[in-house]
Amino acid sequence: MASVSYTPGVWQAVAADPGRIPAHRGYNAPMPEITMYTSDRCPYCVRAKHLLDHKGATYDEIHISLNDFEARVRIAELTGQMTVPQIIIDGEPIGGWYELSALDRAGKLDGLLAA
Repeated sequence: MASVSYTPGVWQAVAADPGRIPAHRGYNAPMPEITMYTSDRCPYCVRAKHLLDHKGATYDEIHISLNDFEARVRIAELTGQMTVPQIIIDGEPIGGWYELSALDRAGKLDGLLAA
């Protein structure tokens, strides 16, 4: 039988059989480092931000001007793509909106966000 106990900043489930209770990240669990490169008038950037916001993920947004070709080259060096959005989770480029939404549909995004 499981019980719930409170410790400062974290709710924890406690049970005789810990395998019966799914892991809970709690408030002190490390969050993955997420960086998203975006630009103005980018509907795919808006969609990607909305999905990450809906998942409760925190991220650093780096805005790239539409005319800043040098910044696009730097993004390409990091991710292999010059388009935005470009999303990097814990140092691994995952791609843009299409790749992010594909990970979510496949049930893999939550695992990356819980890393």
